[in-house]
Amino acid sequence: MKIVIAPDSFKESLTAKQACESVQSGFVQVFPAAEYVHLPLADGGEGTVDVLLQGLEGEIRQTQVTGPLGEKVNASWAVLTNKQTDDGKTVLIELAAASGLDLIKPEQRNPAVTTTFGTGELIKEALNSEATKILLGLGGSATNDAGAGIVQALGGKLLDKEGKELPFGGAALADLASINLEEIHPRCKEVEFIVACDVANPLVGESGASHVFGPQKGATPELVKSLDKALAHFASIREQQTGVNHSGSKGFGAAGGTPMGLSLLFELQIKQGIEMVLDVLEADTVLEGADLVITGEGQMDNQTLQGKTPFGIARRAQMKGIPTIGIAGSLGQEIDELYSTIHSTFGTVRSPQPLEQVLSEASNNLTRTARNIAATLKLGAQIFNEK
Repeated sequence: MKIVIAPDSFKESLTAKQACESVQSGFVQVFPAAEYVHLPLADGGEGTVDVLLQGLEGEIRQTQVTGPLGEKVNASWAVLTNKQTDDGKTVLIELAAASGLDLIKPEQRNPAVTTTFGTGELIKEALNSEATKILLGLGGSATNDAGAGIVQALGGKLLDKEGKELPFGGAALADLASINLEEIHPRCKEVEFIVACDVANPLVGESGASHVFGPQKGATPELVKSLDKALAHFASIREQQTGVNHSGSKGFGAAGGTPMGLSLLFELQIKQGIEMVLDVLEADTVLEGADLVITGEGQMDNQTLQGKTPFGIARRAQMKGIPTIGIAGSLGQEIDELYSTIHSTFGTVRSPQPLEQVLSEASNNLTRTARNIAATLKLGAQIFNEK
């Protein structure tokens, strides 16, 4: 029996790799002779670089860049050897490494001034390293600047009506009068640039970057409205100069509107994060011959259907006729729709507990739940075989 264990990380408690190990520890108690294949996953956000490097050969690099509030931070990125060409280079970057919410204290969060400039500096390093393909994961951003900082880091000039360059942050975009791209990095149009995200929100409006994601980054209701207007103004100036309007484009609201700025510089491809990860790790090949897939994440709910890891891997497994079981720290509301793809779901937390206790016991809880699932599968097989 071949069992593929393919979870995402369990936020603040287990990496995807650790989750794989915990699940196997439970299953092996019941099925010691089974073949276990680990496929740790991510959906394009934090942890994506680590997950991809576990499945592929590559090298971690570290660069000091500008953090979301202008401070210096050390950000990691990775270089892979392109399988298709002997001389090609694929670079993996997480926006969260340079411009992430976790880099600033909760009381310092202010999307009016946070910037993606540091992410632009990482992209510049990738371009200087002769990368032929750049994969950028957009999860976990602290920013709402529509990628303006990236444009600035790569040589673009965002100017006010007096011809002065704008300061960092999304609020400053309200004063944008013109965009000058004459001095952008010369290799911007030479690379394949793929953005991985797990949301389809547009840039502006009630379902846009500012309204949906601004509050978790520290925006007050008043700031949400002003940021939405600033991003709409950015889109308007861009349309005046290029004839292209991306204010309603699917996915352009990801990471505070980052695809907006990127699209000024690159021939941009936007993909669901989990689909990109599954493709890079050749998940379809890994699934060949599998009898069961076990997936999971910290919480499974109706959002799991919106491009999250469990749904992504379960859909691939379903196409091959392989059943999938989902395990989560907790099960949210409205999960019935999951059952069209994931055959059954299990929560690992047994009773109401303080969050600190839940996080510290995550591995043991996951192992125990996996063991109980395996025992139930074995018992069911015995009962039906006897009949």
